[in-house]
Amino acid sequence: MVPAVSADCSSTSFTPLVVLELASDTKQEAIAWLLSRIRDPHQNGGIELLVEQLGLGDGGSEKENPNLFLVGAKWQRLLSGAEEVGLFKEFSDGSMRGFTCANKHNFKHFEGDGDSFLSMAECQYIIKHELDTLRAKDETHVPGHPQAKLYPGKSIIRRLLSKGVLIQVFPLHEKEELKRLSYSWYQKIKLSFQPLDDIRRYYGEGQALYFGFLEYFTFALVPMALIGVPYYLFDWENYDKYVVFAVFNLVWCTVILELWKRFSTSLAYSWGTLSRKKAFEEPRPGFHGVLGFNPVTGREEPLYSNTKRQLCVYLVSLPFVLLCLYLSLYVMMIYFLMEGWALSVHDEEPTFWTRVLLFIPSIIYAVVIEIMNLVYRYAAEFLTEWENHRLESSYQNQLILKVLVFNFFNCFASLFYIAFAMQDMALLRQSLATLLITSQILNQIMEAFLPYWLQRRRNKKMMRKVQKRKAVAEAELPLAEQVRLEADMSTYLGTFDDYLELFLLFGYVSLFSCVYPLAAVLVVLNNITEVYSDAFKMCRVFKRPFSEPAANIGVWQLAFEAMSVIAVVTNCSLIGMSPQVKAYFPESETQLILWTVAIEHGLLAFKFILSFIIPDVPKHIQIKLSRLEFESLEALKKKRQLYVVGLSFNRPKQCFLLSNETNRSELVGD
Repeated sequence: MVPAVSADCSSTSFTPLVVLELASDTKQEAIAWLLSRIRDPHQNGGIELLVEQLGLGDGGSEKENPNLFLVGAKWQRLLSGAEEVGLFKEFSDGSMRGFTCANKHNFKHFEGDGDSFLSMAECQYIIKHELDTLRAKDETHVPGHPQAKLYPGKSIIRRLLSKGVLIQVFPLHEKEELKRLSYSWYQKIKLSFQPLDDIRRYYGEGQALYFGFLEYFTFALVPMALIGVPYYLFDWENYDKYVVFAVFNLVWCTVILELWKRFSTSLAYSWGTLSRKKAFEEPRPGFHGVLGFNPVTGREEPLYSNTKRQLCVYLVSLPFVLLCLYLSLYVMMIYFLMEGWALSVHDEEPTFWTRVLLFIPSIIYAVVIEIMNLVYRYAAEFLTEWENHRLESSYQNQLILKVLVFNFFNCFASLFYIAFAMQDMALLRQSLATLLITSQILNQIMEAFLPYWLQRRRNKKMMRKVQKRKAVAEAELPLAEQVRLEADMSTYLGTFDDYLELFLLFGYVSLFSCVYPLAAVLVVLNNITEVYSDAFKMCRVFKRPFSEPAANIGVWQLAFEAMSVIAVVTNCSLIGMSPQVKAYFPESETQLILWTVAIEHGLLAFKFILSFIIPDVPKHIQIKLSRLEFESLEALKKKRQLYVVGLSFNRPKQCFLLSNETNRSELVGD
């Protein structure tokens, strides 16, 4: 944890965890009202947090936004918040159990007042949860901002964000811990595993699972890379001899995904998110509709017809996606015309430059694919926002579906056409290599160099001030300047783009790498640089994101499994097209097709059987979870027994008192 610091212009000393930045033109009555609601006790509708305004700091200018506020909490408040959010921690017997304040001393690493029991990421997650649960009472609008309507029982913070009164909410970095993490993560070049536990402790389970999957995927590619190198060296010119590699692809893409589920389950259990109950999901900040009553919560909130949303999806979004797929197909046809022209120029007069010209159409097409993916991403976000999904999970699922369908078609349609329509293995190898290498180069530029350059340019003045201060004295950067420096950093938008990149790389390797064995080698090299570039961005370029509890990689697991099913069909088709297999069916192509389809169905059946044979949860974790469930049931039984005994003990006493009263009344009557 960071040491407690005194917020500027405040006599109260506390550990700042989260920053609230209000718009510079926010009315003072709105600020006073919000701070009062944050500080108020629970019985008055508040959340009992500590909040103070941040000063301008040394050398502050009038142009700087004065409406930055530091939010923290007392330790007892954080511990009670940990119980409210259902945080799982390691118990004294080594199992993972839901934390309770009444049982806090039975948890490992809880010493004294427990001031080091929770990680800073967990504390910031608790603060964010409390801010999100700050609800309007009888206010009709934000004081001083009549356009910002409020509804009883609805989240105030989400409303302020949607109306632009609140600009951003972000957690603060902890400088010393970040230095240690940076050194062990990316500053020291070494051949070792990533510090996943440290990443999880600093950034949360969602980020740690992404980097765990990136690391796992990289190591899973090593066997394919080791097989691909000699295959490339000794059998490269014979493009048709790819049957063995295709068979290996079939087994590989199935096994690694099943083993990943077991590995991720082990990680989730050790991090306490496997058995954690999902919190009730509130409406998204941008959700709008006609005011009504939610039948689940009984609160007054905007409601939106699901029928109207479905009409938007099927009458607008779906036709738009189909139109984009048609445009992608049209661009692909232009690419093949360019390929034909380059090939004809080379055939007329073969020279070094005409051989170079053969790669130009593929390079141009790869760049166009990346541009189209980027433009479509913005269009998909706009459409999904327009569909007005109530929950963030629904919004993300719809966005992922739109983006995956287009990216898959845009990136792989030309390869499928070359493989199964043109049946040109040499062109397939060339196109796959060019697309893969070009996309990797562009991704490294867009994901590593460009964000860093933009960040340096945006914060150039602040960085000069920091460097000057460090040159003059080895003093710590003042809190006010640290907060403003982080406030100007780019906002981390989540792991969406990172998983999407891995999904496409997985497709390149599992679908067609049998005709280009070095694909796995290139992806391994890309993933190694990806680890360091992503780690650098997280530590130096982006604001610190809030921790997001996660037990798995979510819908992306289904996406990768769907790709593995397509890989089975693709590789079986490539095997059926190979000259070695065709030699067994010299007279009947129908029999070849039937045998190929039969084997493909058999392999799919084997794949699904394998997914049932390999359990998702390792045996030792199943035992621990069953033991915890048994102990919970036994504790509930004992509680009921004590309740029954208490009732039976009180009943004779009441009868005895009643009997004494009756006897006394009889004596008086006599």
